[in-house]
Amino acid sequence: MNYNKWYENNTKSLKGKLVAVTGATGGIGKELCFHLARLEADLVLLNRSREKTETLINELKKEFGSINVSFVPLDLESIESVDNAVLELESNCPDIFIHNAGAYSIPRHKTSLGIDNVFQINCISPYYLTSRLFQALKENNSRVIVVGSIAHNYSKTDVNDIDFSKRSAASKVYGNAKRRLMLSEYERFKNEREVTLSVCHPGITLTNITAHYPKIIFALIKHPMKLIFMSPKKASLCILKGIFEECAFGEWIGPRFFGIWGLPKRTALKTFENSESQRVFAETEELLNNRLKNQVGKQSAATPK
Repeated sequence: MNYNKWYENNTKSLKGKLVAVTGATGGIGKELCFHLARLEADLVLLNRSREKTETLINELKKEFGSINVSFVPLDLESIESVDNAVLELESNCPDIFIHNAGAYSIPRHKTSLGIDNVFQINCISPYYLTSRLFQALKENNSRVIVVGSIAHNYSKTDVNDIDFSKRSAASKVYGNAKRRLMLSEYERFKNEREVTLSVCHPGITLTNITAHYPKIIFALIKHPMKLIFMSPKKASLCILKGIFEECAFGEWIGPRFFGIWGLPKRTALKTFENSESQRVFAETEELLNNRLKNQVGKQSAATPK
């Protein structure tokens, strides 16, 4: 893959543009930051770990010199953390906001909203973050990039188990969360013109999100995965392309061959009907609003009179 030729044909300078990236210290996110720095973008890194973020910032500055990069703490399991991040971003709204962070096979529990934590990390918190910033994003003519997954096709949405808290298979729990985020955002952006959406996916690549197997098994599959699938550096080009190419309703950008190999290509999804996206959008809005109201009510009840 000729990177220089691909960059020349598919990108342009992002000098003066502010790009926010969640989950910036992981495999795809980290490589994406290096691509963005090469294009002279200003960066806002939204991560849980200050230590890992500072390490990444030092690496970026070592390679690119006086890059403008800042850190905003963000823990997607905590709706309070999302609210705090929004307060820091509202006054300097990003031109591009990339929802890259995700979690796959992690210990599961209910968050303060009473929602499965995997579902909140991969769906509810990213959706809520966009909601809180939506007016500022519109006024700024920004682009929102949602990193989806081919895992969205592993699960069909269930109105009786929205967050899949009754399921145990990690692939289905993760796939349901990604599916609901993608469909909700497709529906939200369907008639928008001032703020645009790109849904992208990296195919299959070796990152922390795939390192969930037992150590012995992971040691056996790690090197074959490197040989068979694209590296995070190559896979992250699919997300980078989303900055320069808008997706229409039901389109996404991913590897061109079978969704797992090759340079990025925009294609139409055939994995859902319009009726499902409309229903999922309504369910996401209702679930989020109800849970937020309940949380406010609990906090008020707990406040000393």
